[in-house]
Amino acid sequence: MELGTIGEEAAERFLRLRGYRILGKNVRLNRYEIDLIVMKEDTIVFVEVKTRSNEEIAKGYEAVDHVKQARIRRAATLYLMQSRFTLSEVRFDVISVRYDLKGQCPAHILHFKNAF
Repeated sequence: MELGTIGEEAAERFLRLRGYRILGKNVRLNRYEIDLIVMKEDTIVFVEVKTRSNEEIAKGYEAVDHVKQARIRRAATLYLMQSRFTLSEVRFDVISVRYDLKGQCPAHILHFKNAF
């Protein structure tokens, strides 16, 4: 299993334990992709997951540049246009996962709410 997939699964478990409902994983909309789409109360959250093995935890977060943010926003717009949600809030989060290859488990997860 690839490191990115392992990180996305860790992020999904992390969010479930905090009361988020998973609406979609690796959702493709035209040429765009969203790692996780989740919901908590009346907020739909589009989540980008960045997984690293030996770098500082912030490095994953820093990889979500303005170009990546624009792609995620476009995908979110397409998703919302196709869905029937009546929500009061939409949010974009980033989850950084630092993975301990020796320990075979996430060493650290940081959840950046309203990241962009």
